[in-house]
Amino acid sequence: MKDSPQKKNYDTKYESSPEQIKNREERNKARYDAERDGKVKKGDGKDVDHKKPLANGGSNSASNQREVTEKTNRGWRKGQSGYDPSKQKK
Repeated sequence: MKDSPQKKNYDTKYESSPEQIKNREERNKARYDAERDGKVKKGDGKDVDHKKPLANGGSNSASNQREVTEKTNRGWRKGQSGYDPSKQKK
């Protein structure tokens, strides 16, 4: 399904907002640190997840990060199986 021009325009503005740029930098740093520590590798199908999301005031500290599969981390948005909020640590 193609995105409409309005959606593309909205996404471009949203992704270039200072808050989103800052959060993206924090997520990239978390991934880099996990790769450096040997917790994840490029192409291994894992994401570095923030237990308390950066957008909700979470930090980039090691205690707020965990390594999870892409399906677990991204699938809940699409209603895919593999995500059970009752099993997630807070």
